[in-house]
Parts: sequence; structure tokens; C-alpha cells
Amino acid sequence: MKKYILASFLLLIGLGASAQKFAYVDTEYILKHLPEYKSSLTQIDGMSQQYQKQVDDSFMEIDKMYKAYQADQVLLTDDMRKRRENDIIEKEKKAKELQRLKFGPEGELFQMRTKLLKPIQEKIATTIAETAKGKFIDFVFDKSSESTMMIYASSNYDISNDVIIKLGYKPGTLVK
Repeated sequence: MKKYILASFLLLIGLGASAQKFAYVDTEYILKHLPEYKSSLTQIDGMSQQYQKQVDDSFMEIDKMYKAYQADQVLLTDDMRKRRENDIIEKEKKAKELQRLKFGPEGELFQMRTKLLKPIQEKIATTIAETAKGKFIDFVFDKSSESTMMIYASSNYDISNDVIIKLGYKPGTLVK
């Protein structure tokens, strides 16, 4: 009797496990098809270069001030030396603050990246969910994600092209 119960239990578990459907997507591949993603990256890169130039200019000015101070140091009185040292230190603090405001975790670049990319990511996530529901798929993994490593994936389960089609683009035509 115990054998029959155990066999029935194992059979039910096996049926339940086989009923689950898995699929994967490659979000990097999907993103390469979206012109709005490419446009957002271009905007972010442009702002990053602009901010970096501002920060670099600020530090170059500090470097010039310091070199001028070193050259004039012998000729300066103690009071003048202290004042110039304080000016350099103050300028350096401002440059570091500028760097933090532009590139820090709460900086303008991070906020811009979030503002531009979050709607795209949400659109893709929604489309993936709709595609998975339409195909009765229980689990979808992201092949391009570092945290979800996939050793082998059969192309039969790749729904990336379905997501691209549902987003209104043609698979295989990457944005340049």
C-alpha cells in the first residue's frame, strides 16, 4: 500500500513539474532593436562627456593655481601663502562637490539615466509578461543578465524575437 501511495505521489510531482514551461529572452539583443534605447544612450553619453569636461576643467584650474602658488611661494608672505592655500583647498572642495553632483549615486547623470531608460525597461518587461502569458509560459529568464547564468539554452525557448515583433520592430534589424 505504501508503495502505491509513494508511486502515485511521485507520478503527481512528475506531472506537475512537466507542466511548467520555461523560456528565456536576451534583453541586450532586444534593446539593440529599439531606436529609443539608442537615442537615450546617445543623450546620456553626450551629457556624460559634457559633465566630465566641466569636472576636468575645474581640476585643471586647481592644478594651474597650485603650480602658480609653488612658483610664487618664496616671494609670498605667510599671510598671502595661507590665503592662496585656502583658495586652492576651497576650489578643490568645490570641484569634488561638482563631481559628486554630476556623477554620484544621486547625481544628475544617474537621474537622467533612470529617467530615460526606466520607461524603456518597463515597456520591455510588460511586453515580455504579455508574450509569456500568451504562450502559457511559467518562467522567463534573462540570458544577458549576469545574475542569471545560463549554461545551455535551446533556441526553441527563445522568445526575444516575439517580444521585438510585439514591440513593433523587425527582428534582425539592429539600430546603428
